[in-house]
Amino acid sequence: MLLLLGLTAGCGSAPDNRRINLPPPIEKPTVGPGDVFTMEIVGERELPKEYQVASDGTVDVPYLPALPVAGLEPQEIARLVRKSLIDKKILVDPSVIVQVKEYNSRRVTVMGQVAKPGTFPFTPGLTLVQALSQAGGLTGIANQGKVNLTRRVPGGSRTVVLNVSSIMEGRSADIPLQSGDRIFVHERIF
Repeated sequence: MLLLLGLTAGCGSAPDNRRINLPPPIEKPTVGPGDVFTMEIVGERELPKEYQVASDGTVDVPYLPALPVAGLEPQEIARLVRKSLIDKKILVDPSVIVQVKEYNSRRVTVMGQVAKPGTFPFTPGLTLVQALSQAGGLTGIANQGKVNLTRRVPGGSRTVVLNVSSIMEGRSADIPLQSGDRIFVHERIF
């Protein structure tokens, strides 16, 4: 399903972002292949502190078989490691702390009239303006009043047209992004 709101064809006013019909980001911060996290097992200073999720969704922790962590949240990984250490009788009552350092499996794409189009790592709390900044900012011929944001929704995707100048000038709130969002900045019609 494709929904375009506030579309302008070179005339009239740009959308003001107040009538945006886009579901808010609701995804959980789960890890996937390529993601990097730090893990501290309190009192165990000799163990590695940084781990990367393998392409098969597992992670290798010393003294344990490969643990399937893809799709788990950081606290779920901590519980899994804790339970595995206890079950294997390696530690009696370990405290495990996990924090994601890099979400390499979660990306947003920024294309069109930006200095450095491409795909960029998604981090929780990433906004539209921050993603545009990661892409080097808008070019001189960018149409700030016509920026498409396409998001996966149940049953397909939904696209809305946003006015970035409205956000940058403080007239509209910045838009929180989710992993998989695609942003396209149109060219200005002279």
